Amino acid sequence: QTSFLYFSQSPPPPNPPRRSMTPRQESLPAFTPDTYSSDEDDRFFHSSRDEQADLFHAPDGTSARDGAEATAPGSGWTNGAIPPLSYQYALHPYTRSGRLSLYSHHRRWINFQSSWSRIGQSSTELDAVHSESSSGQSVLTGCLLEEAKTVRALVAQLCECFYRHGWATGTGGGVSIRVGGPKENRPYRVFVAPSGVQKEDMVGDDVFELDMDRNVVAPPKTPDLRQSACTPLWYVVYRHVPTAMCVIHTHSMHAQMATLLDPTEKATTLKITHLEMLKGVGNHSYDSVLEIPIIDNRPTEDLLASQLERVILKYPKCNAVLVRRHGVYVWGDSWEQAKAQCESFDYLFESAVKMKSMGLDCGLVPVSGTYREEEERNDGEEKGVGREGDDETMQAEEKKEDVAATTAAPAFNGAASSDNQIDLRLATPTTIPLLPRDAKHLLLDIEGTTTSIAFVKDTLFPYVLTHLDDHVHNQMTNDEIIDTMVGLIKDVQSLNHDHPTKKELLNGTKDIPASLVQLLLNPIDDDNTTAILAYLRLQSETLSKMDQYKQNVLSLVQALMSHDVKGTTLKSLQGNMWKRGYHSGQLQGHVYSDFLPFLHWCRGPDPTTDAKTTQDAPAAPPVRISIYSSGSIAAQKLLFRHTPHGDLTSHFHSHFDTTTGNKKVSSSYEAIAEALGCGAKPEEVVFVSDAEEEVRAAREAGMVAVVAVRPGNGRLSERCKREFPVVRSLLQLCGAD
Repeated sequence: QTSFLYFSQSPPPPNPPRRSMTPRQESLPAFTPDTYSSDEDDRFFHSSRDEQADLFHAPDGTSARDGAEATAPGSGWTNGAIPPLSYQYALHPYTRSGRLSLYSHHRRWINFQSSWSRIGQSSTELDAVHSESSSGQSVLTGCLLEEAKTVRALVAQLCECFYRHGWATGTGGGVSIRVGGPKENRPYRVFVAPSGVQKEDMVGDDVFELDMDRNVVAPPKTPDLRQSACTPLWYVVYRHVPTAMCVIHTHSMHAQMATLLDPTEKATTLKITHLEMLKGVGNHSYDSVLEIPIIDNRPTEDLLASQLERVILKYPKCNAVLVRRHGVYVWGDSWEQAKAQCESFDYLFESAVKMKSMGLDCGLVPVSGTYREEEERNDGEEKGVGREGDDETMQAEEKKEDVAATTAAPAFNGAASSDNQIDLRLATPTTIPLLPRDAKHLLLDIEGTTTSIAFVKDTLFPYVLTHLDDHVHNQMTNDEIIDTMVGLIKDVQSLNHDHPTKKELLNGTKDIPASLVQLLLNPIDDDNTTAILAYLRLQSETLSKMDQYKQNVLSLVQALMSHDVKGTTLKSLQGNMWKRGYHSGQLQGHVYSDFLPFLHWCRGPDPTTDAKTTQDAPAAPPVRISIYSSGSIAAQKLLFRHTPHGDLTSHFHSHFDTTTGNKKVSSSYEAIAEALGCGAKPEEVVFVSDAEEEVRAAREAGMVAVVAVRPGNGRLSERCKREFPVVRSLLQLCGAD
């Protein structure tokens, strides 16, 4: 498209350079496919060239017709050949008519389409989420050479823009634009920026044109250039995001700093919620939780390809990937969409970094100060709005939600992350107990309370399955293998007859030998265990039998873990394997960022370092923290002994596991209260868990029960949210908002 910097009265030279403009500029109609011409600049020359040349006289009195210097390469306004204003020549954009013409019809961006909007054709401006954009008509229909020339120039213009933003300094960053494809009944063509050039000085002649196999269709006119180092990664996006037509890579300082918000640099995602610009990144609204994947940097960009591919498939709703200590990749269904989303992401990254400096977590839902649907509903109910039939409707909805929450409730030791955003937005109407004012004993669950509920499933379980074969064949003695096999058989036999694990093993669904099926069918109890062990040890003297026992252990472990069975022997075996993993450094226990400051709060002032507190006022009595988890006590201690903050086990008074009793039964909590010395006053114990059945059982035993809501926890029923205090952070038990 035409440039917007031109003269209002100065005539062009006889053969004006392309960016030269004409006197007596008149408003032009907007470009359309019917009116577009590759020589559109000539439309501005409404007078004859001789007449225009006579209008302009240089300070020495010569006319533009008198010499050929004006036609020399590089001449024209772009190289400083601007008439002095003292000769009453004015730049056109600084006149009223010039500005009117410019902003009425002429867009500032070079483009090959007439318009663009972030709002797709099937959307409205009032939709909370916009997933695709819309474009106008092509102004280059049937003119592929002109399209290529335009896209090359556009890549250069974008690179210059990103340099001005500070995203592409030091020749870093780049842009790739894809055109064509099945929708246009022609092959894709991919235009990529070169490597190692000053992005603010790029021209279209520097840009490569490739096909989808990365073959060079048209090399840049500028010699000795190389394709951007980002090219392999742009193609990863194009292969796995079919709608992507542009990919942008920046070295934005905000993006780089956002990857360092987790001081351990172990975070795999950055979570952001309740910021208006979430609307600008696609697939998200103001109150969505945006999860941006983070991959680790490598010495060269091509080595990032496998990581990038993996997270694109894992997080299909996110149109960006952060690279730790490096920058960000952003894509969109048009170059305009990619640019708009890149700007929105950068705004969010800057917000996240600044919020962190203020002590705010960008991934947490605000406790107050933001709109909530349930508040609007409550306001309507108080005013008597919509009361007819409400009782039956609410009961039906609550029943449905209770059933859904119960059936979707994850097992405690191997839960996958769930979508619980509605719970994270909850403003609990119940009173949160304060420590140590309301209680001196705190009983904590682990998964979903102190630790991510997906930690076991995503980290610990995969470690067991990956290292199981080596552990059985190389780390266990023959006696240990036999004892473990018998214990695992007892774990299976203790299951209900309709349990899927039992069905699969006994009905032939699992490929296991008949000898193992026979062992499973013969009950093993305390009376015959010794005799069975002696018989199996006798049989193990043959090598083939011992190999079979090892295979039996592998089959039983895999079958039990596939359905998250928490058998006693299985947990013991897992604990032994995790112990090796923790000690070798292959495993590290996960705890939420609020856990360490919470532990310090519960311990109370340190008299050796806080003398002022102890002199001026008595120190707050410490809160005794105990752990109650379905994981074995040994596994609990391993997790807390090997955290990013070091060994935390000194902060705990006691540990309890299912040997004390089932976590869903009130008698278990009565036994724990007795062990803590609170048998007569169980209300002095606060129990925190993410599982509804557990908090109900604790309340039945007389404890104060609190529900923990963490990202990824199972959904809570409406009844639970009404009856129990809900905390998103353990620090709320200390009085924090």
